[in-house]
Amino acid sequence: MTTGNLFGIEFSTILSVLVIAVVALLLERVFTTYLSKFTKRAKMQRNAANNLVLTFRILILIGAVLAISRIGGLDPAWILSISAIAGAALGFASQKTLGNFLAGLFLLAARPFKVGDLVRLGTVEGVVQEVTINYTKVLTIGNNTVSISNLQILDRDITNYLYESRKNFSLYCYTFEIGFDHTVSTDKLTAVFAEVFERFVHTLPKPPFAMLTRSDAFARVYTIYLYVEHPEDVFTLRPQISAEVFKRWDLERSAAKSTLPPKDDSAKMAQQQMKKKEEKDDEEGKTRSQSDTVG
Repeated sequence: MTTGNLFGIEFSTILSVLVIAVVALLLERVFTTYLSKFTKRAKMQRNAANNLVLTFRILILIGAVLAISRIGGLDPAWILSISAIAGAALGFASQKTLGNFLAGLFLLAARPFKVGDLVRLGTVEGVVQEVTINYTKVLTIGNNTVSISNLQILDRDITNYLYESRKNFSLYCYTFEIGFDHTVSTDKLTAVFAEVFERFVHTLPKPPFAMLTRSDAFARVYTIYLYVEHPEDVFTLRPQISAEVFKRWDLERSAAKSTLPPKDDSAKMAQQQMKKKEEKDDEEGKTRSQSDTVG
């Protein structure tokens, strides 16, 4: 018994191809529906969600093509063409590209940060603008957008300044350091910080404060804790607060230096004291010599 054929292809083969196509379409629908719900629950950006859906569609398509090629439903020339295209695509997708792709999937699943968060990724600091399968874009304090590959992000220290998150409210605690020499006392510096912070407290959701974090023979370093509701506010508040603090510190330092004796007078006083001490030692020596002679 012979089976029919269409354009040289057996009906059984055509039927198998149709079954594979239907299964692929069903899988595509199921995965698309599931991923759409998942991205909504995870609050992913639309472009990142679309990239994720597109990736699974491509995987399903590749699987369908491989299944069809196994049953012999395609002409050998077509199979060779598809193999050549697949080989070129794999050659183009280098190890770094595949690594970025996998790292992007990990970041989308683990979500160490989201769009709009204030973060520090290694040495890059700013507000996350976009998270895709391959890259993460960050708006820095210099108003520059930096694109970092997801593979590099996994190799860096990730700091998310998110302090408190509610349904309609997010609070970020941003920290930065300011250093001083020892000209001004610690009490005066505490007063300087309190005076400067008082000027900004009415615009912030929580009062800022400063803490002495380290000190050595040359300098004292304070860490400033700045609380903001909108991460972009850090771009303006940090330079303003730093400028005001240093302005007040300069005044206190000038006042402290004015109360000290001039360097030349200090040197003269030291020389006079040394001379008096030498004269006193000479007199004591002469007195001891006369006592020994009389004795």
